[in-house]
Amino acid sequence: MATTFKTFLNNDIVSSRTMLHESIPLTGSVVSGTYNGASGAEHNIKTYSHGMFSSVFDYPYLSSSANHVIDITAGFSSDSALSKSAATTGATKGYYSESQQKKKINVYNQMAQLLMGYDATGSIQKFDEDGNLTDGGAKIKEAVFVNFSRLLTKDEVKKGTFEIDLGVGPYLTRMNERVKLTDSDGTTSFKTNSPAGEYGILYADSSLGTNMGVDDGTFKAGLLFYQAGIAVISTASFHDAAGGGALLNSVDDCTFDATNGVTTALAMTFSASLSGNTIQNCADAFRHKIYNISFNNTTELNSTIYFCRASHNEFNYSTNPTYLTSSKIVVKDSTLDSPVSYITTIGLYSADNELLAVAKLSEPIKKDPTTELTFRVRLDY
Repeated sequence: MATTFKTFLNNDIVSSRTMLHESIPLTGSVVSGTYNGASGAEHNIKTYSHGMFSSVFDYPYLSSSANHVIDITAGFSSDSALSKSAATTGATKGYYSESQQKKKINVYNQMAQLLMGYDATGSIQKFDEDGNLTDGGAKIKEAVFVNFSRLLTKDEVKKGTFEIDLGVGPYLTRMNERVKLTDSDGTTSFKTNSPAGEYGILYADSSLGTNMGVDDGTFKAGLLFYQAGIAVISTASFHDAAGGGALLNSVDDCTFDATNGVTTALAMTFSASLSGNTIQNCADAFRHKIYNISFNNTTELNSTIYFCRASHNEFNYSTNPTYLTSSKIVVKDSTLDSPVSYITTIGLYSADNELLAVAKLSEPIKKDPTTELTFRVRLDY
């Protein structure tokens, strides 16, 4: 325990912040269900009885080494045309059941409440295509929500690095035509009017094939919330320009293929999948459209640097009992020699001399009256 203390001055303490980035590649093979069992079950895809979302793991989710990767869900606003697609009679109407309609609206409202907040009237704000909430522009009323795990995004997604490649061709050959969504101007044009932090616009561009109605990367296809780690992908990415979508007129994604008998929800147009199926089936349909996802994450490392200065006349003695033998300093051969100490540890103390942190040197540093030393202690958090 120290018996001599030295107080830090203002210029002895400096704070700094470092951004560390990792490249995160997430292939479609993992998201689509790499680990199939004998029955065809996708063992790395976990579904739930509530049917509100599905989770993707990088290994079979029952494995102790499995890591949670993403959650996928979908929904639409109460004033969306899809919310009026249900039959008007009967408590249960297949996939048009009232419970599914309510779940999809609840999912949309929950995500909008979290990411967009409320307007002046107390109503939940809808997702805005261009992020300008004051001009009353076009809204994203039907969307898929991709929630990335904290394990992948860390503190946030690095702006301008996000890409998701989506297959938009007929189901059996869907990856032969792909659209890529990117936050291409995220570093300079991100928005700050969200309670969840900063977000950028996702623009659609052709990745493979000539399937885009406007193939110059300007079509607004969703939003990416950087700190929340959530991508909001508009269903406009999956249908043609005549319906306000990104694709060529008369081109629609995953259309029914009568020749091959594909009749599952995976082969429907995505809007039909969202309006006419369960959230679970809609999430499955979206998973099987993902060709690749990539982005850089960000870890914010905050540091406080303490410059511990030992002047020529300080810390030349030690309170260690072995420093003296028979009242003589053991490091001196004669009374004419200068006192010498060896610094091995630096302690940081509170104002009332409570030890808070300890820094160990890699080797003892010699200190005598002819030298002055400055030790740089970095505390990361």
